[in-house]
Amino acid sequence: MINGSASHPLTSYGWDSILDTEFTPYAAQGLLPGRIVRVDRGLCDVVTPDGTLRADTTPVHSSDPMKMACTGDWVAVDPVAATGPAVRAVLPRRTAFVRSTSSTRSEGQVLAANIDHAVIAVSLAAELDLGRLERFLSLAWESGAQPLVVLTKADLAGDTTHLLADAESAAPGVQVLVVSATTGEGIDVLGAVLAGTTSVLLGQSGAGKSTLTNALLGREVQEVQAIRDADGKGRHTTTTRDLLPLPSGGVLIDTPGLRGVGLWDAESGLSQAFSEIDALSADCRFHDCSHVAEPGCAVLAALEDGSLPHRRLESYRKLLRENAWIASRTDQRLRAEMRRDWKMKSAAGRAMYEAKRGGGHRREA
Repeated sequence: MINGSASHPLTSYGWDSILDTEFTPYAAQGLLPGRIVRVDRGLCDVVTPDGTLRADTTPVHSSDPMKMACTGDWVAVDPVAATGPAVRAVLPRRTAFVRSTSSTRSEGQVLAANIDHAVIAVSLAAELDLGRLERFLSLAWESGAQPLVVLTKADLAGDTTHLLADAESAAPGVQVLVVSATTGEGIDVLGAVLAGTTSVLLGQSGAGKSTLTNALLGREVQEVQAIRDADGKGRHTTTTRDLLPLPSGGVLIDTPGLRGVGLWDAESGLSQAFSEIDALSADCRFHDCSHVAEPGCAVLAALEDGSLPHRRLESYRKLLRENAWIASRTDQRLRAEMRRDWKMKSAAGRAMYEAKRGGGHRREA
């Protein structure tokens, strides 16, 4: 390993002095630092100072999806393992974009790790869904990364003034850019914002993420298919999460289109995504105000005078309910796991006790 983050071969991928310190014990074991650029069925592509390796992730496999190695992770790789290169450890994540899985086990799934910008792509070729945008923003804020909204396919939308205003109203504190990969509008500005950082590109299928990725990289990397005439959406092409170097420095993680983005422990993210409601809540008469019918409610007052749109408050309530429901399911799962663990330990204790007694008492016939 090369000492000094500035001269490290992985600097362009985000390596810094903090990672250099965190990796010290692994370096002493002869392991290589690396960043996962793609994961595929128990194997991953890892960029290391010695080049890109195809490595086995089995040594760090976990039944918990939250702990499984994913694109963007910094890892310690054994390049000379008996069965081929293998990931031996995953370094602590600084940020992570997490959504709930569609399974019945109430689990979280990490889509990308160690990201600086969570770029939410929204197509202007279809009707603007502000509720979906707010959902993405809540998860983006929760990730620890800085959200960024990119309104794509501006060339198909005509005058984008009112669409930009609507998106900005749903994204307080977030930069919103209008871009077109076809005409080049906004691409330079977006590239400048992302330069030197790690960004993840998120959005529905057909949001134009692959086309946008190609425009930012200045070359055809991701396959692109034509949009459908019926709804203005592109056909889904990206199937894996790929970490790609940007020509201006930094890296971009392109992700497959997301049909669903369930909330996962996003209470803090919701507060930031709906920051104006959170600020109004501080002026409510009661600290536990539910903003439904309480006297002295600042949120309801803002609703009455028109400074807070009804749609905005309803979206906030809907996402709060969903987040609370997911949390309750998760708590139930954890309680069930604790009960199973207690039963197993109790059974083992009883077996040990019976063994000490020589098999215990037998019933007489």
